[in-house]
Order: sequence, then C-alpha cells, then structure tokens
Amino acid sequence: MKLELVLVAVLCAGMPAAWAHTTVTVEQYSIEAGWGLEPPVVGVRNTFVFHVTEPGDVPGVTTGIVDAFRDMQVVATYGGLTKVLDINSDPRPGYYSADVIPTKTGSISVDVTGVLNGVDVDVLIPIEDVESTALLDFPPREGSSQDVEALKAAITSMQADIANIDIVQPDRSEDIAYNLAILSTSLGVSAVVLSVLALVRRPTP
Repeated sequence: MKLELVLVAVLCAGMPAAWAHTTVTVEQYSIEAGWGLEPPVVGVRNTFVFHVTEPGDVPGVTTGIVDAFRDMQVVATYGGLTKVLDINSDPRPGYYSADVIPTKTGSISVDVTGVLNGVDVDVLIPIEDVESTALLDFPPREGSSQDVEALKAAITSMQADIANIDIVQPDRSEDIAYNLAILSTSLGVSAVVLSVLALVRRPTP
C-alpha cells in the first residue's frame, strides 16, 4: 500500500499543471491547449502550451505524438488581431510550447490548422483570459502612471480654457455673468480633478 501511494505521488509530481486547459478531439487525436503559467497576466512572459496525444496500447493511457506540428500551423487570435506562433518541441513526447508576452487583458484563442499524420485538422481552441496585474499585485499599486498623466492633461486643458476666457467691458452685464459662470464651472471641475488625483496618488494603508 505504501509503495502504491509513493508511485501515485511521484506520478502526480511529474504531471504539468492544467488548471484551465482546453482539449479538443480530432478523430483519434487529442489536442490540449492552455497557458504555461496560470493565471496569465499582462506584461508577464508566458507560453502557450500544447499536448498532442493518441490512445496508447493500454486502455486509459495516451501516447504523445512526436513532431506533431510538422504539417500544422498555430495562429493566436485576439479580436481581429492574429499572430503565427513559433512552436517549440519539449523533450517530453507530445508536449509543445510557444513563447509570448500578453499585452492586453481579454480572451485569446489558438487556431490549429493543417494535417496531423494524415488527418485534417482545423480547430479553434479558446484558452484562459489574460488578467491585469492587479490580480497578483502586492502591495497594491498606488495608481498607474497613465491615470496620473491623463488627469494632469485634463487639468492643463482646463487651465488653458480659463486663460482664454474673454472678460468683456463692465457695461455688458449679460456677458460678464456668462464669463463668470464659465469660470466658476471650470474651477469646480478642476477642483474635482485635483481631488481625484490626490486619491489616486495616496498610498494604500
């Protein structure tokens, strides 16, 4: 009994993680696709991983296909954007990978097409969504530099608008009231933006 438990532990330790991998079947072949590092995060180097197998001689045991992508191509798809992947073979039979650095959050699929040992393959495999760095950030970020720069740009724009207000002569009371209303509104919006900027830059307790 102890020997069996040890064997199971060793086998489990040698198995790659496949938390959110998707497997499709094309005739007798199975193609599993997913991320090498999960969850995938924007800006963090990762890999698309593939495992191509067929039933082995022993029931319930599969055999990895060597050189599976000799006549197949894999294209990563994000919205309307596509990228042909450079597939690398793993020393383990049936395992393959392609390096990538995700640059945006959202859904990515891999389109596998071609011929696998005489079998036509044309499958689109969805994989786990890419997440923002906030998923793993610790301590939490104070606010992105892009947010701060956007707020600064908004303040600069409003300051320019205020400077361009044309204050007319005192004998035109309606124009004076209009200009003062515009000035007050611009100052109020500026105050709100400055408050938001202070909150964004405030360290998280």
